[in-house]
Amino acid sequence: MLLGALYFGGLVLFLMAGIHVASAIFMTAVVSDWMSMQVLPSMIGNTMWSTMNEFLLVAIPLFILLGEILTRSGVADRMYKALAAWLQWLPGGLLHTNIATCALFAATSGSSVATSATVGTVALPTLQRLGYRERLVLGSIAAGGTLGILIPPSINMVVYGALAEVSVGKLFAAGIIPGIIVLALMMVVIIIMALLGKVAPNSEKLAISLAMRLKLLIDVLPVVFIFGLVMGGIYLGIATPTEAAALGVVGAMAIAAANRTLSVAMLHAAFLSALRTTAMVVLVVTTAFVLNFSLSLAGIPQALSEYIGQLGWSPTATIWVLVVFYLILGCFLEAIAMMVTTVGVVVPLIVSLGFDPLWFGIFMTMMMELALITPPVGLNLFVAQNIRLSRGGISDVYIGVLPFAFAMMVFVTLLIYFPGIALWLPNQLF
Repeated sequence: MLLGALYFGGLVLFLMAGIHVASAIFMTAVVSDWMSMQVLPSMIGNTMWSTMNEFLLVAIPLFILLGEILTRSGVADRMYKALAAWLQWLPGGLLHTNIATCALFAATSGSSVATSATVGTVALPTLQRLGYRERLVLGSIAAGGTLGILIPPSINMVVYGALAEVSVGKLFAAGIIPGIIVLALMMVVIIIMALLGKVAPNSEKLAISLAMRLKLLIDVLPVVFIFGLVMGGIYLGIATPTEAAALGVVGAMAIAAANRTLSVAMLHAAFLSALRTTAMVVLVVTTAFVLNFSLSLAGIPQALSEYIGQLGWSPTATIWVLVVFYLILGCFLEAIAMMVTTVGVVVPLIVSLGFDPLWFGIFMTMMMELALITPPVGLNLFVAQNIRLSRGGISDVYIGVLPFAFAMMVFVTLLIYFPGIALWLPNQLF
């Protein structure tokens, strides 16, 4: 346990010193190796090489590229208008469109930041013109964007699946029902806020005929097509997650061509942005594999499991301790960094307590969602702040996101006491 405490303490010190996450993880692994005297430099090199050659991880740049192409193809703008025509009658009006658009775009992009940025850029001008309360608008964009890592396909689930050796196909299936429930809870929050008069005192509802609404549904079809292409390829046994991601990229390019937005310049921008994001993600994941290998040889996961067992906590109490742990950690670490630095230690612990690692993947994804909207480091909060049109402080985003964060905690509670929410669908499909 002493070595484990030193591991966490050293990692926190490196991060507080402003060292890049990947460098901090690698340095922690090296120090751990030096202290345990069990890992040779050649073993570290072999681990990094085998990680970089992992076929599953090729899905990461492909899903990132898929989201980049769709972001630049005009899909989000058309989809927002179509959903607005169908959802504006609900109390809260176009705020429901924010959440629904985030959910549908999440079904193609796999990235929370990309989802928030894309939907926010489309939605903010219209919502502010109609007099919607800016705090709740920004909060709905930041919180709705978190669905990008819960509703499949999800880049974070691919990373978790690789680190925890859990089927990515099962993880994708496990995220569908939770994604729908979280979407519904967020919409309930908007309805409550609307009934309390906290949404849009000057909002207006546009008169749109049923025929026009049905016609606008055509603009939702591209997202349905990409989702069906990716997920159908996986569950029909036609493609692996990596191959399905490649199919999605081809489909996204076809949609961009149909929208007449496909060009060399657009593809260059999409590939360049995807390259930058991929380099960051893969570097962090590779160093995480090295750290997990080092910790396993040092026996830290086993020691932690034995220590928790001696405390006499129930499995449910241990999970609630992890909830508090991840809420605190999310205040200081970016979501994927939070995951890769803890999976190697926490997953063996929860397995020893009798929890399904597939269920824990959804639990951890929810905690990462909360990390994305937890100050002071929540990335989605900064995205919402950067795209706002007024000059208000980021505290407006903090306040606006609170009701949605509460709704997400309600779902975490449901997930803990009713694990079938995540496990039922993958059990039916596999």
